[in-house]
This record gives sequence, C-alpha cells and structure tokens, in this order.
Amino acid sequence: MIASLQNIFSIPELRRRILFTLGVLVVYRVGCHIPIPGIDSQVLAGFFEGTEGTLLGLVSAFTGGALERMTVFALGIMPYISASIILQLLKVVFEPIEKLSKEGEQGQKKITQYTRYGTIVLSIIQGAGIAVGLQTMRGPAGELVVSQPGIGFILMTVLTLTAGTAFIMWLGEQITERGIGNGISLIIFAGIVATIPSALVNTLRLLRTGALSPMAMIFIGLVMVAVIWAIVFMERGQRRVPIHYARRVVGMRNYGGQTSHLPLKVNMSGVIPPIFASSIIMFPATVASLVDLPWVQKLASVMSPDHVVYNLFYVAFIIFFCYFYTAVTFNPVDVADNVRKQGGYVPGIRPGKETADFLDTVLSRLTFAGAMYISAVCVLPTVLIGQFNVPFFFGGTSLLIVVAVGLDTAAQIEAHLVSRSYEGFMKGVTLKGRRG
Repeated sequence: MIASLQNIFSIPELRRRILFTLGVLVVYRVGCHIPIPGIDSQVLAGFFEGTEGTLLGLVSAFTGGALERMTVFALGIMPYISASIILQLLKVVFEPIEKLSKEGEQGQKKITQYTRYGTIVLSIIQGAGIAVGLQTMRGPAGELVVSQPGIGFILMTVLTLTAGTAFIMWLGEQITERGIGNGISLIIFAGIVATIPSALVNTLRLLRTGALSPMAMIFIGLVMVAVIWAIVFMERGQRRVPIHYARRVVGMRNYGGQTSHLPLKVNMSGVIPPIFASSIIMFPATVASLVDLPWVQKLASVMSPDHVVYNLFYVAFIIFFCYFYTAVTFNPVDVADNVRKQGGYVPGIRPGKETADFLDTVLSRLTFAGAMYISAVCVLPTVLIGQFNVPFFFGGTSLLIVVAVGLDTAAQIEAHLVSRSYEGFMKGVTLKGRRG
C-alpha cells in the first residue's frame, strides 16, 4: 500500500488531480459550518436533538450535518439530483430532449445547462419551504428558531440556500472535470463520512449508559463487516457474455478469429437508484417535517423510515430507477448491432435481433438481482434502528454510497497508474470486476 501511494504521487497529473479533489472537498466542508443569517443555532440544535434514526437524521447525513446546523449548504446537492431525474425522464417521454441526447457533446452540454436551470428552480422552491417552516419551529422551551420572522428572512434564506446549492453544483462539476472521480458522488460521500465520528460517539455513549448492550454492539459490528463484504462482492460481480469473432482474410493478412467477452455488471446503475429514490422521498417529507400543520405532520409521520409505507415507496423507487437507469445507459439493440458490424457473435445466438433479445433477457435478470440487493441493503437501517436502537443510519444508502464511491474512485486511480505502466492501486486485486 505504501508503494502504491508513492506511485500515485510520483505522477504529476494524478497528484494534481487528487490534491485538487481534496481541496474542493475541504471547501465544501467549510461551507457546511457557515450558518444562514437570522437563525438561533442553540435553539435549532435543541430542535434537532434526537433526530438520529429519523428521516431528518438521514437528510442531515446526506448533507454532512449542514441541514441540522442550517448552513448555507443545508439543501446539499439534492436539488441537482432531482433536476437530473427530471431530465432523465424527459429523455424518454419528451422528443426534443431525446433528440438533444443523441446530438453528441453539444447536445449533452444543452442538457447539462437545462439541469442547472432546473436545480436553481428546485432550490428556490425547497428554500422557500424551509424558510417558512423555520419560522414556525420552536425549541424545547418554546423559543423561536427565527428571532425576526418575516418576508425579509424568507427572501434572505431562499437566496442563501439557492446560492449554496449552485456553488456545490459548481464544485462537483469541477471535481469531475479537473479532479478524480465523480464530483457529485464524492460530495455526497464526503457529507456521509463527516457524520460518522459523531454517530460513533453517540453509539459509545449509549453503550456506557447501558442503552445499548455489549452483545448488540458486537453483533452490529459483525453485520457491518458482512454488509461491506456483500457490497464489494456485488459491485464487482459481472456476467461475462462470450463474443467470438470470425476469421477474415484481407489481402495477405488474417483478422479476427479471437474470443472476447461483453461484461455486464450485476449492478449496472451503481448508486444512482438509492440516491434518486432518497431525493424523491426526502423532498416532500423534509418540507412536511418543518411545517407545523396537523395533516402535514401526519403525512410526515407516515413517511418516516420506520413506517412500512415509507419502505414500500423506497423499494419501489429503487427498483424503478434500477431498470430505468440501466435502460438509459445500455441499449441491447445498439450493442448487438455494433458486435455484428465488427464480425462478432454470441455462440449459439444469431447476430442481430436474436442477439439483442438475448442481451435484453440477461440484462433484465441481472438488473432484478441488482435491484433486490440494493433494496435489501437500503432497508437494513430500519431493522437495526427498530431492533437494536442504533442511533444513526448504519448501512443502507449511506454505506452503499461510501463503499461504491470508494471503489469507483480507487478504480479510476488504478486506471491512471496502469496506463502509465505502474502497478495497480491495490496489489493483487482487480477493481474492474470479477467473473459472475
């Protein structure tokens, strides 16, 4: 590992990308501690006490604690993700957006621009909802969270939160372009990792007070190790479809006659489905949790993580986005056509339509297995919170994002090393996938 780290920093471009990424993440973490004007931080902290294991606790974990402290980054990156969901759906149902997606780099730039506009609109809507909700919030002794409520506070809060989200969006794009890894995923990763120390401290406090038994703590640790192993195992799992290429004679040379494979991952969509599902559920539920109206509070209680309705919606959204995102990123017809043009074929399957149908069947089965695996991991926190009183969202979406983003970033670092004839980032381990 020491030799691998030395190799990393011996490559100027890779060293520059890693240091740039770390610097941007530091800037993001600093912004997570700058409160918005007009908020009584102590009263707000009293309101958020005991939210671990609730929906607000999960939202706060996604924002790295920024929501709990009501900082300039309180909305996090979720408006951007929501806007991305809308644009992805429009690609399927709205013909002009579909045409743009097929226009190459220029079309993608247009879609990215529309996503940015959508992010600003959603940030304004969510910021207004949070501003109105903050004016009705009170601390344990009945103190107002907002000392001077009114239209001035609402406008200032909306402007601050919208600017914060726009800045996070820009930071994520800079990481993707000039750093290492996917910028948006790394920002979510940094926010989740930042909440781990406080969660562990709360867990140890419960252990000392007797609220959490030592045996339960050991069991939770074993489950955490097992879940991490399962995530790594499934994220690297592949179904390798064999591809044979016919031999061709061109002039005096022979071409083809080789055997290759088409790797199809078990989880083709990565961490996108749980992030998208969480974003959709969090938006109305977060606003509902901050509005002091009876029917809204009842809706918020139904959409809490320990309620069966919440988990049913969550699993349904995960399954939907697994199939949807896989269909968007992998087209069996195009792949089969490209294989045919290159003189390749799947043994026992006719080229063309039959190959496309075969790939579609295999991909559908893999996607179902991947959706079940992601759903099982994401509902794990509910079981731990209900049975063992775990004071934070162990596992689930948070652990899946941390492990998957870590694997993806390590794979990109390894690709940089291998392309320059260095040994991989992890000696004796391949991060590109294993045979499934």
